[in-house]
Amino acid sequence: MNQTKNDKKVLVAYVSDLSVGVGKRVKVGEEEIALFIQNKGDVHAIQNRCPHKGGPLSEGIVSGEYVFCPLHDWKINMEDGLVQAPDKGA
Repeated sequence: MNQTKNDKKVLVAYVSDLSVGVGKRVKVGEEEIALFIQNKGDVHAIQNRCPHKGGPLSEGIVSGEYVFCPLHDWKINMEDGLVQAPDKGA
């Protein structure tokens, strides 16, 4: 991650606070973030809002590197935040 002198690091959770297959909602300022930890230990952070109807992704079902929106089952890649086909968005 590239940082400028104005970027700040903010502690939002410890790795030990995360469970594989379960999202964790955290707040940074006014922004809600969904955190996920994978089986291999990678941690991903994405906006906690599906681009379709704003469903809380931290409450979605996790499968591999994807989280499924709990409202309409949109499949979102946790590594890049992109919605998977046939749906579109990020």
